[in-house]
Amino acid sequence: MSILQRYFASSIAQSVAFVLLAFLALAAFMDLTAELPSVGKNGYGLQHALLYVLILLPERIYRVLPVAALIGTIYTMAQFASSSEFTIMRASSMSTRMAAGMLFRVGAVIVAVAFLFGEVIVPRTSPVAEKVKLTAQGAAVSAEFRSGLWTKDIIKSEGLTGTVLGSRFFNVREARPDGQLLDVKLYEFDTGFRLSSLIQAKRATYQGNSMWRLYDVTENRFSNPALAAAGGVANAENHFAQETSKVETVKMATRDLVSEITPKIMSVSRRDPERMSANELAVYTRHLAENRQETHRFKIAFWKKLFDPLAIFVLMGLALPFAYLHARSGGVSLKIFVGIMIGISFMLINTLFSHIGMLSTWPPVLTAAAPSLLFLLLAIGALWWVERH
Repeated sequence: MSILQRYFASSIAQSVAFVLLAFLALAAFMDLTAELPSVGKNGYGLQHALLYVLILLPERIYRVLPVAALIGTIYTMAQFASSSEFTIMRASSMSTRMAAGMLFRVGAVIVAVAFLFGEVIVPRTSPVAEKVKLTAQGAAVSAEFRSGLWTKDIIKSEGLTGTVLGSRFFNVREARPDGQLLDVKLYEFDTGFRLSSLIQAKRATYQGNSMWRLYDVTENRFSNPALAAAGGVANAENHFAQETSKVETVKMATRDLVSEITPKIMSVSRRDPERMSANELAVYTRHLAENRQETHRFKIAFWKKLFDPLAIFVLMGLALPFAYLHARSGGVSLKIFVGIMIGISFMLINTLFSHIGMLSTWPPVLTAAAPSLLFLLLAIGALWWVERH
C-alpha cells in the first residue's frame, strides 16, 4: 500500500467513524425517547429500555453506514480541497482514475463491514432485542392479525417427501420468546381443498429434525365414505360442498407432527424482511413459492440486501467531485450540508422505489438496483462536469 493510499484510507476512516458516532448517538437518543412511554408498565424498566436500545445499535450502524461513508468522504475531500492538498496530488501526476481507485479500495473495506453487519450481526441482534423487550413485559410475540400468526405448508405421504396429499394451515395464537407455541390450530385440506381434519393443541414444542410435539391434542377428522368409494371425485351438483357425512373426534395427551415449518421459518414469518439476512430471505422466499404464496416483497428485500451495501461505492464516488471544488466554491460546512441532503435523498428514493416496486410489481432486481444506478449516473455526470471546468 502506497503512502498516498494509506493517507486516503486513514483520513476517510477517521471522518466516517466520527460521522457514524454522531449518527448513532442521535439514533440511540431517538430510540430511547420512543421507549420512554412504555417504561414503568408491565415490569418494563428503564434498564430494559437501555438494554433494548443498546442491542439495536448494530441495526442502526447498518442503516446509516452508507450515508456516514458519503458525508465522511465529502468532509475529507473538502478538507483536501481547502488546504490545496488535492491540487498538489494532481500536480504530482495523480489522475481522476487513480483517485477513484483509491476511494474504491477504501470503500471495499466499508462495504465488507456493511455486509458483515447485514448478514451476520443484525439478523442475530434484532430478534434478541425484541426478545429482551417482550420478556421484560411478559408478553408473547405479536402477530400481524388479531387471530394470531398464520403460515402454510404441504402435506406429503412420507412426511417431507413423497406424493402431495394436501395442504396444512398453521394458526398460532401466541409464540413465546423461548420458542414455545401456545393455542395451536392446524387446518388440513386434501388435494380437492376439502377440510379433512382440524387439530387443536394447547401448546407445541419443536423436537428437531422437522418434528413438532403437540400437547393436549384434540383432532376432528372429517370424511365421506361415499366420496372415498368414488375415488375422492365429487359430482357436478355438490362439487363445492364439504361433502362430510362422518366426523370422528380423537383426544391425545401428545402427538408428533412432521412438518417443513421449523422455528426458524416461524420466526422469520413474523419478522420485518429488512432485519433478515439474505440467506434467511432466500430460504423463506423458496418456502413461500413452494406453497404458492406471495413472494414479491421478500424478493425485493433480498435484492436490496445485496445492492444496498454496494451503494456505498456509488455514494463515495459522488463525494470525489467535492475535491475539485476550491474554497471559492463554498466552505467545508456548505459541502457537508450538500452531502447530508444527498444522503437523505438517497435514503428517501431507495425507500420510495421499494414501495412503488411492490405496488407496481416491478422486477425485484430492477427495484433494488434502480436508486444506485440513478446516483451512479449522477456521480459520473458530476465528475465529467468538474473535469471540464
